[in-house]
Amino acid sequence: MGVRRRQPAVFRRSRALTSARLWRPRLVFWFGALAIGATSAAFAWLADAAQHLFHSATTGPGWRQFIPLVLTPGGFVLCAWLAFRVLPGSQGSGIPQAIAARHLRDDKERQGFLSIRMAFGKIALTVAGLLCGASIGREGPTVQVGASLMLQAARLGGMAQARGLILAGSAAGIAAAFNTPLAGIVFAIEEMGRAYQARTNGLVLSAVIIAGLASLALVGNYTYFGVTGSKPTGWQDWVTVAACGVIGGGLGAAFSTLTLKITRRIRRWRTDTPQTRMILVAATAGLIVAAIGVAMGGATFGTGYDQARSAIEGHALPVWFFAGKFIASLASTLAGIPGGLFAPSLSVGAGLGSAIGELTGGDIGLAAVLGMAGYFAGVVQAPMTAFVIILEMTGGHGNVIPLMVASMLGYGTSRLFSPEPLYHALSRLFIADVLRKRRAEATQVSEPSAQKT
Repeated sequence: MGVRRRQPAVFRRSRALTSARLWRPRLVFWFGALAIGATSAAFAWLADAAQHLFHSATTGPGWRQFIPLVLTPGGFVLCAWLAFRVLPGSQGSGIPQAIAARHLRDDKERQGFLSIRMAFGKIALTVAGLLCGASIGREGPTVQVGASLMLQAARLGGMAQARGLILAGSAAGIAAAFNTPLAGIVFAIEEMGRAYQARTNGLVLSAVIIAGLASLALVGNYTYFGVTGSKPTGWQDWVTVAACGVIGGGLGAAFSTLTLKITRRIRRWRTDTPQTRMILVAATAGLIVAAIGVAMGGATFGTGYDQARSAIEGHALPVWFFAGKFIASLASTLAGIPGGLFAPSLSVGAGLGSAIGELTGGDIGLAAVLGMAGYFAGVVQAPMTAFVIILEMTGGHGNVIPLMVASMLGYGTSRLFSPEPLYHALSRLFIADVLRKRRAEATQVSEPSAQKT
């Protein structure tokens, strides 16, 4: 009987490298990341087209400027009803749902928040919200879309790292939405992960790189708000840094606290007749958004991108723009329609910074950027994400230290008044819904068994 000779290690490794079991999950993962980049680019185009169509329909002499008084409440009711009846789990930003899905162990329960159906439904309803003038953004929804696509890739590729893949998809969504790869990584670590594990590094980096390449191939390289050369030059500018950080953080805490408290009260109030009261909330919120938009000449409708960019370029916004945008964004968030907070929050921050810059006599463009950092850090309580994402979106590399200071002041001030981070607090509401449904199903199963015995 002959002795079987063992193959050299190099041949064993080469066979392993060509194994279908090894390459199938990798190829599916890469395809998922490419899909996130391509979907994000398409989502951005649709969102911009929806805003342009709304603006064209509601701008002009005479009665056209009053169209939102009918269109916006009606659109809110339709979007909220579809989210409630057809696509539950799609309401709001989408980031809390992705966070909630990472805490759930059951794949069926995860699919209630992250699925292909959810991804395309989220895109459609967010675009519909922008089409009727809602003060929402597409960036938070892109996180839910990215996590959904990546989790579906995991199912197709037989990959078991669901939590890490949700994290990777979320990071890729942010990176592709803003063309900010570093911010996508920081967002995954600071906001999505909280308890970040080093073994997910490769997944997150690979997803961000591949999704970013797909987005670059489709829309090219760009800075979201253009490039600003403004930076502190005197003591007045440093007073502006401190004021934007503290005031922005306080206003961000107010937004976060109001969102959580009113959301919880609405959820309790809706218990008896959920659909009827959901429609009433959506109609009221839509009417508030419409009234503010009409009163302010349409400036508070949509994402607020144009207003924020104008302020960053040094053009002062109306002093009370930030207040109107704040209320419109709060009403849109509470309406129960799909839509994110990122872009409207940055717009509120830019308006606040512009007002502070006029008061202090500082550079308006610099004040707008600092206001964005302070307010955004106050809303989401993620200071690293705040200053990195704004740094990448404006190309203001000379403002690294001022942005850090404003973000940390905004975060610290916000924590004094609102110790509960907004996205994580909202995610617990979604988890509570899942647990309530689980208990109800368990009760229904146990009752027939008890009757038989």
